[in-house]
Amino acid sequence: MLYKELQPADMYMIRLPYSFSDYDRQLLTLFYQPLIGAEGISLYLTLWADGELKSEEQWQHYQLMNVLGVSVGKIFQARIALEAIGLLRTWQKTENETRIFYYELAAPLDAESFLKDPLLSMFLLNKIGEKAYKRLRSRFIQSPNWNEGFKDVSRTFMDVFKPSTKSGQAVPYNDAYESKSRNSSLPFYFEEFDFALLQDGLSEQLVPKSALTIEAKEVIAKLAFLYNLSPIEMQKVVILALDDDLHLSDARLKKACADYYKLTVSKKAPIIQNITKTKKSVNENKKPLTKEEELIHYLESTAPVTVLKDIANGKEPILADVQLANHLVSHYNMPIGVVNVLLQYVLLRTDMKLTKNYAEKIASHWMRKDVKTAKEAMELARNEHQQYLKWKNEGSKQKSYTKKPTREEKVPDWFYKKDGETKQSGDTTNNIQNIDEERKKLLAELGVIKR
Repeated sequence: MLYKELQPADMYMIRLPYSFSDYDRQLLTLFYQPLIGAEGISLYLTLWADGELKSEEQWQHYQLMNVLGVSVGKIFQARIALEAIGLLRTWQKTENETRIFYYELAAPLDAESFLKDPLLSMFLLNKIGEKAYKRLRSRFIQSPNWNEGFKDVSRTFMDVFKPSTKSGQAVPYNDAYESKSRNSSLPFYFEEFDFALLQDGLSEQLVPKSALTIEAKEVIAKLAFLYNLSPIEMQKVVILALDDDLHLSDARLKKACADYYKLTVSKKAPIIQNITKTKKSVNENKKPLTKEEELIHYLESTAPVTVLKDIANGKEPILADVQLANHLVSHYNMPIGVVNVLLQYVLLRTDMKLTKNYAEKIASHWMRKDVKTAKEAMELARNEHQQYLKWKNEGSKQKSYTKKPTREEKVPDWFYKKDGETKQSGDTTNNIQNIDEERKKLLAELGVIKR
């Protein structure tokens, strides 16, 4: 049901709340790319490049498909990965029956904040391994003793500047001039964790409420999520993490939780999984796809340019065919799967000639029928086959009234799929030959022709 979430014809705008630097690019490549994959980072960098124009221009998602060379489904998966990791926020509205998305890019966390975060640091450790993780840490985090033996002689602002007795010009305050601060941690909504249950098992004398600061609560919720521990189990972690002054520091909470996990659950570190990929693999293991389901998946997830290339046995499609496919997506707002079915049907019905008028006439019919999926388009093509054949003949300029041998009409393989059975085009040829033989036999018996 991807068409409900995102379509190639949907528009989008970009907002960069602050400037990005080469340091941000390094963080994206080395810290974030192992977590969300190359497609997610490619989408981020593409939005970054377009967003630097600082314009309110709107683009179609079809442009992103062409730039990145991936399907709209891959773009959607990359987008939600960026949202989950805290690099993107998305807003949506509908205007004149057109969906518009507003993408706001967020800066990556600095190396120190990233490595201090229990979720992100453990996620990265699982992805790249301990050796690469330590190398990355030593590259971006300076040694704590780097300034040993040196004295800080830096001047402060008050040492250098002083207020003047002369009155200067008043600067008008405007909210638009405010600079949005960068994130200092991974956005994590920890209200779902049951802190009431956690505090019920902790006495005020043992763990005062003042120790459970907002910062401590966020770390506790992240650790409980990472290690999959209940509030009752986290009570023991909190007790182990208390220092002599009854305070809870991030470092002590992380160490106490890791020790408790090793003693009670497993000595191996926990693994964070992508929930969408997990659901997909579970569904795939339930039941193998049929031939038609595989075809529908191909049509729904493949760019029209690739389908044109596949139909031509790997040859690059001509520019006019590509432009027509783009026109069907952008001008008619047709879903990718529907466009692919239309391309297949028209090409094979017109002897591999993609006739624009014929294709647009069928496209208009499918729009009026509100066809949304490849499966619906295939069914409609089967049901309306005779009508489409009349349209094709009406559009032909040259008509011959002399009787010619009947030529087999080509149609896509899926055309003969009915009631769960697939008929091959070869079967149709055999049927036509059998009918022709029977006709000749009957004419010979009547004496019309000689045997």
